Order: sequence, then structure tokens, then C-alpha cells
Amino acid sequence: MSGRLQDRLAVITGASRGIGRAVALGMAAEGAHVVLVSRTVGGLEEVDDEIRKVGGKATLVPLDLTDFPGIDRLGATIFERWGKLDILVGNAGSLGTLTPLSHMEPKDWDKTLAVNVTANFRLIRSMEPLLKRSDAGRAIFVTSGAAQKCRPYWGGYSVTKAALDAMVKTWAGELEKTSVRVNLLSPGPTRTAMRKKAMPGEDPTTLTRPADLVPLFIEMAMPSYTKNGEIVPYEKVKA
Repeated sequence: MSGRLQDRLAVITGASRGIGRAVALGMAAEGAHVVLVSRTVGGLEEVDDEIRKVGGKATLVPLDLTDFPGIDRLGATIFERWGKLDILVGNAGSLGTLTPLSHMEPKDWDKTLAVNVTANFRLIRSMEPLLKRSDAGRAIFVTSGAAQKCRPYWGGYSVTKAALDAMVKTWAGELEKTSVRVNLLSPGPTRTAMRKKAMPGEDPTTLTRPADLVPLFIEMAMPSYTKNGEIVPYEKVKA
């Protein structure tokens, strides 16, 4: 098969469901070899089955992103097998606990920070050398408007997404003179399990579908995409 991402290698975290799953299917359909990272083996296998149906190729990596040495091992394995990385999609995230900050259990705070910030730092640390070996490395991290809105009771999520934004923008600046481009994608309210948990009474039919986001992810992953250090919002196409 051939496509806009033909023969490019993409690592996608949180790939077993929601946005990550949709991006994995979309990039595979465009010819990328996708490395799918998720905690759930069954979910990864289901996505792999769908990718195979469209003639795509995937490598499955069952990994909890709070296993930080595991992220280092992933980077080493990619280097040994492929020698480079073309696309990194940092999608995996944790809503955390919706509660007043003063009531938040330290263990819940630590877990939200670990998934939303530290895991992405470890990905940056492990994947940067591989992205630099690509002719046009592209990194895309999924952020949220919660980073700016700072709603009451959303402290853990808001704070960690704001930290993610600052970290990714800083990294983008450091890579300005390389061929690597780094950006954040803000999907807005999207029909995912995380959104359902946060807003259980919401009508899901009013929300963006994960599949709707795929064209923007693909655009941002292409060598022709030259923006760097920006938060790119998804904008619905009006009928």
C-alpha cells in the first residue's frame, strides 16, 4: 500500500482506544509502520487486526508509561531495529481525580503527574536522538483547553496539561535549528472514554469523533509541515 506517510515509522502512545486508536488506523492506512504503545494487550491486538485488514503494518508494545525504564528500552529497541523514528504521537493521558485540590490524595496527584508529564519527558529524552536521525522528524502531543481554563476541581488535569504545554514548547525551541518539528494538538471536546468519565451526562453525539481528528494528525506528521512549538486547535468543519 502507499500513502502520504509511506514507509515512515510512527510511535503512538495510548493506541488501544479513543484518539490513539483512530490515529493508529489513520497513519497505517497512509502507509506508516505504526508502533502501538498501550497497557492493554487485548486492545492492542484488536487495533492490530483492524490495521491488517487495510493492509497496514504495526508493532505492538504492551507498556505502562509509568514504567520509565521501559520507555528507555523502547527507544533502544527502535534504534536497533530501525535506526530512526519519523513520528512521535504523545497521546496517552490521565484525567486524574476531579476533586478540590486540597482534597486530592497525594498518590492520585503523583499518578496524574507521572502519566501526563513525566512519561512524556521520558519519551522526549528517549526519542529525540531517533527523531534527529529522520529526514523530517515530527512530534505531536495531545493537550487540552483545560490547561488554560483552570476549572474548579480539575486541578490535577489542568496543572499537568499546562506543564505539558510548557515542556513541549521548550523542547520545540531547543530543536529549532534541526529538521525536527514539535507541536501540540488540542482536540477540544472529543467522544472518548475519558470525556465520558468527566462529563457523564453529556450527549456524545455533540462531540468530535476521534476519527475526525485524524486528517489534522496526518498533516502535522508530514515532512511538509513546518510549524514548530505551537498549540494547534482542531476546528470542526461547518456544514
